[in-house]
Amino acid sequence: MPRTKLALLYGALGLLAGSFALGDEAQESASHPYHGSSQSPEPQPPAAPTHNDEETTSEAAHVPPDPPQHPMGGMPYQEMAAMMQMDDTARTEKMLFDQLEWRNTAEGNAAVWDEEGWYGGDYNKVWLRSEGERVGGTTQSARADLLWDHTFARWWSVQAGGRQDFGRGPLRTWAAIGVQGIAPYWFDTEATFYVGEQGRTAVRLKSEYELLFTQRLILQAEGEANLYGKADPARQLGSGLSDLEIGLRLRYEVRREFAPYVGVVWSRAFGGTADRVRESGGNGSDVQFVAGLRAWF
Repeated sequence: MPRTKLALLYGALGLLAGSFALGDEAQESASHPYHGSSQSPEPQPPAAPTHNDEETTSEAAHVPPDPPQHPMGGMPYQEMAAMMQMDDTARTEKMLFDQLEWRNTAEGNAAVWDEEGWYGGDYNKVWLRSEGERVGGTTQSARADLLWDHTFARWWSVQAGGRQDFGRGPLRTWAAIGVQGIAPYWFDTEATFYVGEQGRTAVRLKSEYELLFTQRLILQAEGEANLYGKADPARQLGSGLSDLEIGLRLRYEVRREFAPYVGVVWSRAFGGTADRVRESGGNGSDVQFVAGLRAWF
């Protein structure tokens, strides 16, 4: 009987100890929910951004336009261009005095001009060019070209028309055809072929380059050649290359439309033209200092 009581006592003590052990394990598992587990915890979704009811500076500054009160219907092109002040077919005009200058030539002080003007649209214009030189109140050499100008590429146009020479010697009339535009590296270029009276033919080339600053340095070269061995003694012109002129000018733009300049020009006659210039008491080669004005409107 005592053994039975002792066994019951030991059993009760074992049950009590087991209950305490289970309670400690449950408490530890509650404080460490993933302890002893091979699975990683599931990712928690990010917290939703908090909305700021205050407007940003750009949002506060933006004022949306009012909706149109009267929807615009169809209208003729002329009416639309007048209302928007944007007429792509409008005619424009410009007169440019590229050179109005004084020179100290071997024959004395000289007044030289080089000007051009045009009137027309984006693709077709009437073009007028004129250049010449007066020494001692007498026009030594001058020419005027009246041309039709048609744009055929972004930077180039073809020109056709006529030319009239006047000044020293008899008048000469030429038919003209050529191109002008902007060559690579921004060289402003003109090339014109002429067919004149009595089978005379000639070609004239002109190129100009300028640095795009307020003070612009301009390098300009132009020359003319009489082709096929046809001389013109009455105007002191030999066959082949007749003259070449290279100028370097520095101009200051007071305004885009008004720019005084100073510079130096070297000119030379060649072949039969140089012989005739020397026979008349002139100099076949000359260096001239120049001062002038460039203006347009």
